[in-house]
Amino acid sequence: MTFTRARDLLAAAGVAAVVVNLLLQLFYSELPTLPAPAGTTLLAFAIAEVVLGTMLRARIRQRPGTRPVQALTAAKAVVLAKASSLAGALTGGAWLGVLGYVLPLRSQLPSAASDTVTGSIGAVCAGALVAAALWLEHCCRTPDGPEDPEPDEG
Repeated sequence: MTFTRARDLLAAAGVAAVVVNLLLQLFYSELPTLPAPAGTTLLAFAIAEVVLGTMLRARIRQRPGTRPVQALTAAKAVVLAKASSLAGALTGGAWLGVLGYVLPLRSQLPSAASDTVTGSIGAVCAGALVAAALWLEHCCRTPDGPEDPEPDEG
C-alpha cells in the first residue's frame, strides 16, 4: 500500500470545487441559506483521528505502558486515514467551490454573505480532516529498525 500523495488530494479537491461551483451557478437562487455549522462535523472526525493516531503511534513505537498493535488494527487505521483524507479533500474542494461562487456576491446578497462564513468554516474543518488523516497515516508507519525508533524525516 502506498502513502497518500498530495497531488491526488489536490486533484480531487479541484474537481469537486469546479463541479460545485458550476452547480451553484445553475441552482444557487433555488437553494436555502447554508447552516453555519454544516462543516463542523469534519472537525469532530479530525479530532478523533488525531487522538487515534497519537495512541497508535505510542503503541507502534512500543512505548512503555502500551500494548503492541495487531497488524489488522494498524491496517484498518491506514484505510480510515486514506478514506478520510480523500473525503476531506473532496469536501474541502466543495467548500472552496461554494466560496468561489459566493465571495463575489456577498455584498449584493445577504444569503451569500452568510454562505461565505459557512463556506469558510467548512473549508477550514475539511483542511483539518485532511491534516488529521495524513497524521494518522504517518503514525501507522513502522519504525525503521529496533535501534532507530523514530524514522528520519530528512
